[in-house]
Amino acid sequence: MHRPKRWIIAPPHAHAADLAGKLRTSPVIAQILLNRGIAQSDDCFRFLQPSLKCLHEPFAMPNLRKAAERVARAIAAKEKICIYGDYDVDGITATAILWHAFRRLGADEQCVDWYIPHRIDEGYGLNGAALNEIIDRGAKVIVTVDCGVTAIDCGEIAKSRGVDLIITDHHEWHCNDDDTPKLPRCYTLVHPKLPRDDEGAEFSYRNRALCGAGVAFKLAWGVGVVAAGGSPRVSADFRDYLVEATALAALGTIADVVALVEENRVLAAFGLSGLKASKLVGIQALIESAGLTGQKLDSYHVGFLLAPRLNACGRMGHAREAVEMLTSASHERALEIAIYLEQQNRARQVMERDIFEQASQQVIDQKLDGEECRGIVLAADGWHPGVIGIVASRIVERFCRPTIMVAFNDNNGHGKIGQGSGRSISGFHLALALEECHEHLEAYGGHEMAAGLKVKPEKFEAFRRCFCEYAAKNIAPEQLVPELKLDAEAELRQVTAALVGDLQRLGPFGHGNRKPIFYSRGLEVAAPPRRVGKTGSHLQLYLRQGQTSMKAIAFGFATDELVARLQTGVHIDLAFEPTLNEYKGFTSVELDVKDLQFAG
Repeated sequence: MHRPKRWIIAPPHAHAADLAGKLRTSPVIAQILLNRGIAQSDDCFRFLQPSLKCLHEPFAMPNLRKAAERVARAIAAKEKICIYGDYDVDGITATAILWHAFRRLGADEQCVDWYIPHRIDEGYGLNGAALNEIIDRGAKVIVTVDCGVTAIDCGEIAKSRGVDLIITDHHEWHCNDDDTPKLPRCYTLVHPKLPRDDEGAEFSYRNRALCGAGVAFKLAWGVGVVAAGGSPRVSADFRDYLVEATALAALGTIADVVALVEENRVLAAFGLSGLKASKLVGIQALIESAGLTGQKLDSYHVGFLLAPRLNACGRMGHAREAVEMLTSASHERALEIAIYLEQQNRARQVMERDIFEQASQQVIDQKLDGEECRGIVLAADGWHPGVIGIVASRIVERFCRPTIMVAFNDNNGHGKIGQGSGRSISGFHLALALEECHEHLEAYGGHEMAAGLKVKPEKFEAFRRCFCEYAAKNIAPEQLVPELKLDAEAELRQVTAALVGDLQRLGPFGHGNRKPIFYSRGLEVAAPPRRVGKTGSHLQLYLRQGQTSMKAIAFGFATDELVARLQTGVHIDLAFEPTLNEYKGFTSVELDVKDLQFAG
């Protein structure tokens, strides 16, 4: 369904031509770099040619040296280490990164273990019951990945039982009444946003947007440095592993939708290039199950084909199979798991469609899409807690409001409990919103664009009111209209295969480094539009500007109103992404329509 967007047009940069000359690239590329806030020649070269040399050294992160030294001592002393990860792609890949690193550095199979909580039975994050179980199994060092920063009680449990708990996380922490960070007391906490380390020394890590897998990659690197005797260089074998591990880090980085800038972009770029040739049997099996063997992989393949398969078992059941596939599985077992993940993913898709229809109807019935309502909180008995996060994303896309979905289910015989998942819109910090509503919640955590929570049925309505009141005060009316950021104006004659090729240098694309979108004014509709696609929900257009004609495809735009108005001779303004279409050996440029407005 076509919903008009609010165009945010980047102004032309006066220095684009000069920068293009220095970079030996087109002014269009220079304009886009300037739009992204990248203005210095050296920064532009690093952006266009990402290098592993651009990664910050691991000990620039607060407490990472302390954590690395403790892990290295545990490996040398044959102490049992357990890696405690989250059940999403970020947590799964972070767990695999450290497991392989510790094994490469000498930990045998009996000395390194991992634990992933069950999404439904245990919920997100580090929990006391699991921690005690891990300690009972003999762990002396427990390293969390992608979770733990809000686990205050678990820090006390570990201390009381004489176990060193190392927390590595990237999510928002809770605050005390005086707004100071409320952090768990543990052996040490590694977090890219910490302002100081355990000794009180000030830190300011340059990349505050690292995901859990990125933090795990840095810890693995740090342990490798300590194991090499403190030399800045790791061993040649371990360096090869770190390069290999960028593939896992890329999966976590892209799937967790962190900004693909700075060293995140480096990890994503090198990891994507390494996925195809990865030696890890689990990655090979995952790629094979998606039908992508031998193909060049980009962020689309990760975000929409590979990551959903890894997420599926954690959403529908238990994520341990995905971790096994990426760690200890043989080639045959990895293929078996990959097939299982594909089956789980298909079941997830069916369930997701059903819940989305129910949730959308709730929004309409409750009139939550009205201008006076600026936040959406939905709930139902029996919704699957593992799927509601994806549905929340789709509700945000449809209604452009931060959305919380709550699934009420039996809490292992202890009465009903609501497990919630939320997604946000640009400019509204979801984790801070939940912080404001904390008195109504049993647990909560997350970051700006995504978060999770637990709420009792009797507190749900109070939470809903509190969240919606906070949203009403902190969301401006214009934020309720989806914005579309446009990089530059382009005439159709300028939209060539060479331009599309140049744009690829700006990838990998994703959050924080979106695909460039252009606009053209006054395009003439050269022929009546055609409805295409299985359900006829897309429009195929032929557009003309001067002597140049071009085909455009508008996905989801085939409303009766638009078809009636887009008649031959009508003029429109078009926002589009240029793409290449290959058909029977012939390559042509097409326009992927992002929005259209009627001229005048």
